[in-house]
Amino acid sequence: MIVLRKPITAAVRNMLLLAAGFVTMQAETSAPLPEAPQVRGRKHVVSLALRAIRDTKGTHAFEYQGQTIPPVIRVKPGDLLQITYSNDLPHKSDEECALGPCMNMSNLHFHGLQVSPKAPEDDAITMLAMPGDTLHYAVRIPKNHPPGLFWYHPHPHGESQRQVLDGMSGAIVVEGIDRYVPELRRLRERILVLRGPSIEHDPNAAALRQRVGASPTTCGAEPEVAERIFTINGAIRPQIDIAPGERQFWRMVNASPDRYLDVQLDGKPLEVVAMDGMPLALHDPRHPMQFASHVLLPPAGRLEAIVTGPPAGAKRTLRTLCVDTGTAGDPNPEMVLADLVPGRLRAVKDTPVPVAAKSHVRREIDLEAMKKSAPDFVVTFTEDKNGFYINGQKYAPDAKPLVHARVGSYQHWRIVNHSDELHPFHIHQVHFLAYAVDGVQQPKAEWLDTVNVPFRETVDVIMDFTNPVIKGMSLFHCHLLNHEDKGMMAKIVFE
Repeated sequence: MIVLRKPITAAVRNMLLLAAGFVTMQAETSAPLPEAPQVRGRKHVVSLALRAIRDTKGTHAFEYQGQTIPPVIRVKPGDLLQITYSNDLPHKSDEECALGPCMNMSNLHFHGLQVSPKAPEDDAITMLAMPGDTLHYAVRIPKNHPPGLFWYHPHPHGESQRQVLDGMSGAIVVEGIDRYVPELRRLRERILVLRGPSIEHDPNAAALRQRVGASPTTCGAEPEVAERIFTINGAIRPQIDIAPGERQFWRMVNASPDRYLDVQLDGKPLEVVAMDGMPLALHDPRHPMQFASHVLLPPAGRLEAIVTGPPAGAKRTLRTLCVDTGTAGDPNPEMVLADLVPGRLRAVKDTPVPVAAKSHVRREIDLEAMKKSAPDFVVTFTEDKNGFYINGQKYAPDAKPLVHARVGSYQHWRIVNHSDELHPFHIHQVHFLAYAVDGVQQPKAEWLDTVNVPFRETVDVIMDFTNPVIKGMSLFHCHLLNHEDKGMMAKIVFE
């Protein structure tokens, strides 16, 4: 959710570092921000082949056209996305996954896309590839699909955290957001995939923490050493070139399996135009943009915002602030994500995307009345030494659905966190209006597909089940993927 609390100042930050006895080093000279290959459609069909492999470093990776750089997939409303996904991981693994020895099964989930949960589309339940198998996805992007940033990653129950932690993730762009903010047509676009690889057993871990300025966590219960550092497009603390006063369009996805981002650009507010692939103007045309000093992105959250280059000679960084994940949570310290460096102003061709069809007809409802009504369904997160639960149950592939939802309806859901750590709630294919935390209505309700649920608190949302395309069995879960792998997931039937 967008956070407007006062950010930690540089002076306070330095005092905390000094008090903790932690001294940061000047960052090494880093390379420019890498850019991933982009896949575009032809005659309304976007086709590509992906392979799941073990790379030369012994980690899981997506291979695309001979390189282990996951591509950005660009689609337009009405396109057919065809992916041939081959699982070429080893038949035997010596690694441990959440539920025991890894089996190296894999698949794909198209996070946030409002498409069918049935095979061969966004089916994360029955479409599974064991080593040597190949899956054929054919995902029809509805003609009325909202434009924005989405992403793809593996979703095999019990092994999703391992694969996403190693970097198996990529961005999906549904074109057409310029219809809501025409200025974007003239701005340089940056796609920033932020991942959180583990450095727990890296012999250079101390130097890596110093490079990004990752101090011991002081916003939680006790100082802890960071076990993850964030990368952008696979690079540690890259340089992002931007001319003084230049406006650029940044599209960010938190592709970490288990770490939060509280994104801040030093010295300038972020001009937010979309969250979780949902343009602000889609539901509030009078306010297509919102200023924020920093924005909290749970794992899987996305932010699309305009940023402005600093004055000549000014040093600016993109950073994540410290996030208190609770006494049972993992360390989530402040660190530098990237350095802004002076660049050359580039001309951008103004190429508007054809306007998508109008969205499907929604049943008119009184949202204010729904907010005051009793919840139609309550999701309760709990955990103990034996695992993680939703409504007292662990997920199993053969489990019955926990809830049924009638297509064409809205429902008031309450998500309850009975644990001592944060949990990000996500539901496949559906967006919802998050409007209250612990019973207090927020100043600005937001349409999201992943929402942070504070420890020992509640979040109330209005689920939008009105899309007729979304029918069949689907999933909702905690998007700390280790929690999902260990049981914090349940089935839902859209009928």
